[in-house]
Amino acid sequence: MSTSFAEYAWLVPVFPLAAFAILTAMGKGARQTGAWIGTVATFASLVLSLCIAIERLADNTPEYSRQFEWLQIGTLKLSAGFEVTNLTSLMLVVVTLVSFLVNLYSQGYMKDDERISTFFAYVALFTSSMLGLVISDNLLTFYIFWELVGVCSFLLVGFWFQKPEAKAAAKKAFIVTRIGDLGLLIALLLLFWYMPGHALDFTSIHNVFGTSGGVISVGITTLIALLIFLGAVGKSGQFPLHTWLPDAMEGPTPISALIHAATMVAAGVFLVARTYDIFLASDAAMNTVAIIGAFTAIFAASIGLAQNDIKRILAYSTVSQLGYMMIALGVGSVSAAMFHLFTHAFFKALLFLGAGSVIHGAHTQDIREMGGLGKTMKITAWTFGIGALALSGIPPFAGFWSKDAILAAALEKNGIFFAVGVIAAFFTALYMARLFFLVFTGKPKKEGHAHESPSVMTIPLIVLAVLAVVAGFVDTPFKGWLGEWLTGVAPEDHSNGIVMVVSVAVGLLGIYIGWLIYVKGTVRRDAVSSRAPGLVKLLERKYYVDELYHFLFVKPLQSFGKALQLFDDYIVDGVVRLAGYSTSALGRLNSRLQGGQVQTYALTALIGIVILALAIAGRRFW
Repeated sequence: MSTSFAEYAWLVPVFPLAAFAILTAMGKGARQTGAWIGTVATFASLVLSLCIAIERLADNTPEYSRQFEWLQIGTLKLSAGFEVTNLTSLMLVVVTLVSFLVNLYSQGYMKDDERISTFFAYVALFTSSMLGLVISDNLLTFYIFWELVGVCSFLLVGFWFQKPEAKAAAKKAFIVTRIGDLGLLIALLLLFWYMPGHALDFTSIHNVFGTSGGVISVGITTLIALLIFLGAVGKSGQFPLHTWLPDAMEGPTPISALIHAATMVAAGVFLVARTYDIFLASDAAMNTVAIIGAFTAIFAASIGLAQNDIKRILAYSTVSQLGYMMIALGVGSVSAAMFHLFTHAFFKALLFLGAGSVIHGAHTQDIREMGGLGKTMKITAWTFGIGALALSGIPPFAGFWSKDAILAAALEKNGIFFAVGVIAAFFTALYMARLFFLVFTGKPKKEGHAHESPSVMTIPLIVLAVLAVVAGFVDTPFKGWLGEWLTGVAPEDHSNGIVMVVSVAVGLLGIYIGWLIYVKGTVRRDAVSSRAPGLVKLLERKYYVDELYHFLFVKPLQSFGKALQLFDDYIVDGVVRLAGYSTSALGRLNSRLQGGQVQTYALTALIGIVILALAIAGRRFW
């Protein structure tokens, strides 16, 4: 009997999980050894993932799934297992490849950190959780790994816990994403209640919502879809739960690349794609996904124009690009969304790791304090430039093909979504031009020369740069197969020459304006801030969303918490203290009365007789 690699897909998350267990047992002393254990484990997962994906490239390869009975409560049986489809195999390759390169890069970036082995242990658990999420065959185990990813993000964002900003960012990420996770949990419970046989596996969900129809009412279907989307909004940083994602930049830069490229933020898009049949059954849910995605795309892109922290610019870029993916899902093109997720993973990981190389060499994150780094950090400059062009949607780089697929699908569905996508693309090209020219061109702003990063950090940059160039060719309008391979259905031809021309034009226009401002000097840098300082401040303060949330939610909840604390201190504890004090006082009084003195006993008896006489005599007045 032939054996397929899919049968061993469960080992993909097990390798990094074993690395986590080993590193935890070894403790802090396993510095470089621990780093290599985490890297080798992720490489093993990558090799197996590639074997699974290559195997699935063959025509008519059947999907593979395997379950076992997990729990039995009366007549109710809950199963757990794993499933290998074209979609999950693609995600396995993306997650393991980026994770492996991040592990390799981190050996140079984190080598002087005294908790390096702890760092690699957390990364291994994070990678294992994400891989477990990808191959889960039902929503229950999916949700368990979903929560593990959230816990690991808390540990990694707050890794440098000695920094108050890192601790605050970790708590913020954990709390904000909990809002979305609650929505997903309620959706899971509703599905358990309404699904025939309480089935939660993705195959049954597809059969009920994708083919049967009428089993679950449209209203309940819409509610379930919106609650699932709420979970995706939290994890993928969509408005209004986007505020945690830029603050997550307080973690180590390799973690920024891992979270923002192919793992945690991609989980929300993957969740919607995995349960897409539920969304297709509700027009209201599809429209909601598209509207939220479109607003998030232009909202975050506009904020990125006015940020000065190199990592925060890329963070808002991630939020914006995730909005693009949601637009694609909302207009009915799951293949375009996953295509952009695929390409975005490579060029965004490249940009974040490139930013880490810049910070490693320049010792600052403020782009206003940089300049001229292209002369001394040539590998970083060239690779970062490739990532910036890919993100800006310039052909033939990967981002052009996937962004063009989204814009074409949006134009076919709704012209407003297309217009928003085009404007966001212009903003993207402009803020990336600003970032690149301020960092790598001109004269250095600080004394001393920045140095190029070691090869263990530049090799991952080169690999990702190559992928940022070639990854888009897997699904061009001229010869595309990815969409049909992912969905099993030949996709409609969304190619549109006008869309290509417009998307390239706005990308080049954004870069050209950036060159005029920050290199040529034809346009003054303060041209906008001098004429509209309020607008610039509004963008710098991120539309005051954080301040609004602080006023509407944080302060009232803190006041409510203080009120509860006062109630607990003075009412609850007061009653307890009063009971204790009363018992103690009564005991002291009784001990004094039982002192062995005859005079005391006589006085007590006399007082008792007087009280009794007054009580009897006073009854006529009661």
